[in-house]
Amino acid sequence: MFFKFAFIRVIRQLANIRVKKPLPLCTFGIISPMFEYTLHSTQGRARAGTFNTPHGALETPVFAPVGTQATVKTLTPAQVKDVGASLVLSNTYHLYLRPGDELVRDFGGLHNFMQWDGPMLTDSGGFQVFSLSGTRKVDEEGVTFRSHIDGSKHRFTPEKSIAIQENLGADIIMAFDECADPNDEAYIVKAMERTHRWAVRSVEAQTRSDQALFGIVQGGVNPDLRLESAKFIASLGTPGIAIGGLSVGETKKQMHDVLDVVNPALPEDKPRYLMGVGTPEDLIEGVRRGVDIFDCVLPTRLARHHAAFSPEGRLNLKNATFKRDERPVDESCTCYTCQNFTRAYIRHLVVAKELLAGTLLSIHNLHALIHLVKDMRVAVLDGTFEEQVPAWLDRWAGNASKNR
Repeated sequence: MFFKFAFIRVIRQLANIRVKKPLPLCTFGIISPMFEYTLHSTQGRARAGTFNTPHGALETPVFAPVGTQATVKTLTPAQVKDVGASLVLSNTYHLYLRPGDELVRDFGGLHNFMQWDGPMLTDSGGFQVFSLSGTRKVDEEGVTFRSHIDGSKHRFTPEKSIAIQENLGADIIMAFDECADPNDEAYIVKAMERTHRWAVRSVEAQTRSDQALFGIVQGGVNPDLRLESAKFIASLGTPGIAIGGLSVGETKKQMHDVLDVVNPALPEDKPRYLMGVGTPEDLIEGVRRGVDIFDCVLPTRLARHHAAFSPEGRLNLKNATFKRDERPVDESCTCYTCQNFTRAYIRHLVVAKELLAGTLLSIHNLHALIHLVKDMRVAVLDGTFEEQVPAWLDRWAGNASKNR
């Protein structure tokens, strides 16, 4: 413990200046052997590995459904498991406001509270707080904001975020960071530097050894800033590293360019988590560039708005063209929805505003992404990943655009 805090004092000083060279890689936080990452195979930059957690091993690459408020919307935990999910994400900001992180702690933590027995991840709350642009104020110590529920005033600091996440009890937790507008070059520098200082404070605040704390790389779409941030966050020696501040308004090319810069600068023996990215094409391009973990609300959000992923492009099941369509959403899909129901039936549910429509489409959309990522893992392991990329991109083209 003495060495941890001695090293943190050095890092605190260095975090106040721009880091031009990476700090020596050291393990100084609370890192348990239970969070070992094993890299089994690579092809190009694509990776297949295993990340151990207290609630089971994650086979990577992996896609995590988002259970914002301790639930993957419209689905039971059993249904989430049935679609093949091994990791679920919940949101620190929302659970802090309602029902409260201390209540969740008193019910045995998120796993027991929501009855999910697999690995879990919580974000830091930073993205949601910084999305409240009209009701929050940032300073060096943290962020003051107002609840979107009742307007009440609250404050997050790195220490507060870690304390909330320790109460929630997920296997993987995030350092508090500042997510800035990628087009505001001047402010991105300030946000990145603050993210580095807050990362050090987050590591210092952690008290639980059964949670893997990930630092977060920021820097907008500026390749030099991204490289600087990647080297600094990697130097902290956390069990894994997240890449934040993407899929927030930049172009696809800019996102790919950032990944091309960041991932080669990260240690190979740590998992890499691309936050909030989740179209089929994004997953393919992410795995291609060395990403191990993904999450996104998109598949379930689309489902609640009667949209489905398909090889034909994104489908709008409310359209009258599906009124007598006897086909499943995707004739090649093995999910429960596609094995049992027609497009005509699902359209009927949508038009009738039946809740089952959202459930069936959520099952399909999550199954599509989860099994796409599993197929990519198999391809990395058997050495066929690169040759299959063109077929995957062709199959899923059009699913990031408007519904058909």
